[in-house]
Amino acid sequence: MMRRGLVAIGACILGALSTVDAFAPSRTPHSSSGTATQLEAKKKTAVIAGATGYIGKAVVRESVRQGYETYALVRDKSKVTESVEGQALYGEAFAGANVIECDVCEPQQLTAQLQQISDASETNQIDMICSCLASRSGVKKDAYKIDYQATLNCLESGRAVNANHFVLLSAFCVKNPWLQFQQAKLKFEAALQEQSDMTWTIVRPTAFFKSVSGQLEVCQMGSPYVMFGDGEVTRCNPIAESELAQYLVESATDKSRLNKIINLGGPDEPLTMQKQGEMLFDAIGKEPKFIYAPLWLFDAIIDSLQWLADTFNSEALEDAAETGRIGKYYAVEDMLTTAPDEKFGKITLQEHFNRIAVEGQEYDPYTTMFAKKPVAKET
Repeated sequence: MMRRGLVAIGACILGALSTVDAFAPSRTPHSSSGTATQLEAKKKTAVIAGATGYIGKAVVRESVRQGYETYALVRDKSKVTESVEGQALYGEAFAGANVIECDVCEPQQLTAQLQQISDASETNQIDMICSCLASRSGVKKDAYKIDYQATLNCLESGRAVNANHFVLLSAFCVKNPWLQFQQAKLKFEAALQEQSDMTWTIVRPTAFFKSVSGQLEVCQMGSPYVMFGDGEVTRCNPIAESELAQYLVESATDKSRLNKIINLGGPDEPLTMQKQGEMLFDAIGKEPKFIYAPLWLFDAIIDSLQWLADTFNSEALEDAAETGRIGKYYAVEDMLTTAPDEKFGKITLQEHFNRIAVEGQEYDPYTTMFAKKPVAKET
C-alpha cells in the first residue's frame, strides 16, 4: 500500500537527494422481450473508496473497463472535476465513472449515499465495494482513522444497504506487524472476516511499481541510487498497478477468491535493491552509481526520536519515530511471493522502468518529489 514512499523516506532520513467531471454513462434500456435477456443485460454496480489514490484511480478505470456502473467516492468533487490539476490527474482515469462527493469518515452520510447508489442500480444492489483507502503518513492517528475506522465505515454502510461483496486492498507487510498502520489494517481485516452479511476478498500486494520507482528522476539527473546494507538485504516482486486493479475487480466475481486472504506479487523473480538499481540504470542508459547506507543509521535516528518523544510527551516526535520505523521496515523486510498462485500479471519491472525512462512516470505528490505535475490537455 503505501508503501509508495519507501525510497523517499529512506533517502530523506539519510539526507540524500533522493475528471474531468466524470461522464456518467447512460443506462442501457431494458429489453422488452425475454426475462433471461433482461437479467443478462443488467449492469452491475461498483463503488470505489479511496478513488483518488494511486491504486484507487487504476481500480476506477478497470471497473469501468469491465462494464460496471462505477462510482468513485471523493472528498471534494470540485478539486477532482473542476480544477485544472484535478482534470489532469483524474480526467482520464475517471472517464465513464460517476464521481460522488462523500466523506467516508462520516458514517451517516456514507450510508445515505450508498443507499442512493443501490436504489439507482439496475441490479437493485451494490455488487461490489472496493476499498483502496490507506493513510498517507502511516502514523498511529492517521492509520486508525483511515486504515481502520474509515474502512470499517465502508463495510458497515455496505452491510446496511445489503451490498454483495467487499474487496479490500490491504498490504503484504501485515504478515509481520510491528508498525501502527499494519496493526490498524489487521484490526479491520478481523472485522471483515467476523461479519457474514457480505462476502469478501482481501488482497495483500507485495509492492507497487511506483513504490520502487522513486529514484528515477534523481538518477536521470546524475545522482547515485541509494540502498541499504549491501543491497542484498531484501527482495521483492512488485506488481503493475493496472494488473493489480484487474485482479481486485475480478475478485468480485471469481468464486475461487471468495472469503479468501490472498498475497499477491508480480511476475518477476526475487529482485534485490541492488538488482533494481542496475535495472533502473540500464533503462536510463547511464553508468550505475550506488550509495550503500548502513542500517544502523535507522536505529540511531529512531531511538533518538523515541527518547525525545517519551521525554517531552510529544505526539509529533512520536510520529517522527514511527516514520523512521516505517523506513527501516522496508529496508529489512522482504516483500516477496514465490508460489505460482500468488503471482499475477505479465508486466515486468524492467519493462516498467524502460517505459517511464522515456515517458516519465505518472505524477503522484506522495511518491516522488521530482516527477512533474501533469498539465491538462487542451480540448
